[in-house]
Amino acid sequence: MNDSGDDEQGKGGVYSSKGKAFTRDQRYISDRIVREPRGEGQWPVEAGRYRLVAARACPWANRTLIVRRLLGLEGALSVGMPGPVHDAKSWTFDLDPDGKDPVLGIHWLKEAYDKRFPGYPRGITVPAIVEVSSGEVVTNDFAQMTLDFSTEWTQFHREGGPDLYPEALREEMDQVMQRVYTEVNNGVYRCGFAGTQEAYNEGYERLWTALDWLEERLADRRYLMGDSITEADVRLFTTLVRFDPVYHGHFKCNRQKLIEMPNLWGYARDLYQTPGFGDTIDFVQIKEHYYIVHTDLNPHSIVPQGPDLSGWLSDHGRGKLGGSPFGEGTPPPPVPPQERSPHVLGA
Repeated sequence: MNDSGDDEQGKGGVYSSKGKAFTRDQRYISDRIVREPRGEGQWPVEAGRYRLVAARACPWANRTLIVRRLLGLEGALSVGMPGPVHDAKSWTFDLDPDGKDPVLGIHWLKEAYDKRFPGYPRGITVPAIVEVSSGEVVTNDFAQMTLDFSTEWTQFHREGGPDLYPEALREEMDQVMQRVYTEVNNGVYRCGFAGTQEAYNEGYERLWTALDWLEERLADRRYLMGDSITEADVRLFTTLVRFDPVYHGHFKCNRQKLIEMPNLWGYARDLYQTPGFGDTIDFVQIKEHYYIVHTDLNPHSIVPQGPDLSGWLSDHGRGKLGGSPFGEGTPPPPVPPQERSPHVLGA
């Protein structure tokens, strides 16, 4: 998702200006890709028909990369990866030869939005799913997208893939994910783009109240919902993995670093070292995105050298709590060569 904070220019889904609290534009393209389409706004699940566009730098897009990999959807749903920064139009495929996505043949993601909705008036966000044959965007509803990967794309799941949205846990899980979204995923932005001291203070208090709740919740359970990973863990992880490199300083979320919260730090390392999580992370692109794009917060676009990230590979000690990341399933196979991150810790 474009997190630049300048919705008034049509680039992003958020805004911040003097005298205002942070607000995220949550008006997404609500179409879905489902097993049995039942009317307008529903598209059929079909291998090879769609392409997921997901920048490694973006936390919302990072969710889709993790879930796609955990479930083994690589063969059914291809992926295009824009670079970590974007221009005034939208995310660009500047990492690809000739600056164009090799499947969609476009330089700007905006082209896929405008193909379906000429003059699309809202943020050109990632993740987005594009129909390959028409070149038109299908949906950018990131929250629904990953749930549909779990529940609608089941015919293409790999053998041994985890149940990331178990039916027996959904009622509690939906509540946990909602709190994680409003108070943590979105909470760091509420701090970073606060337009007044009062708005910042309120956002800071809400964020740390939620992080303290999570620190306590993870004291006696290995994962948010118990003994194995779920969608809830994916959603929290993409914020935690960016916390010390970006949010602590850049967004002024600086009561503590993640590495100073024993349960959250152990939990985050446990996930990072689980196939499907850390192998989707590119800390170089993450830092470049935030520190270069957010010129209102960092006018000289200087990307910091730190922090030291080697601790992500250290022993997390969470095994003593029992459980298994994939339950009765198995880890995903190695990342396909064409999708490997160019910056992997310890490589």
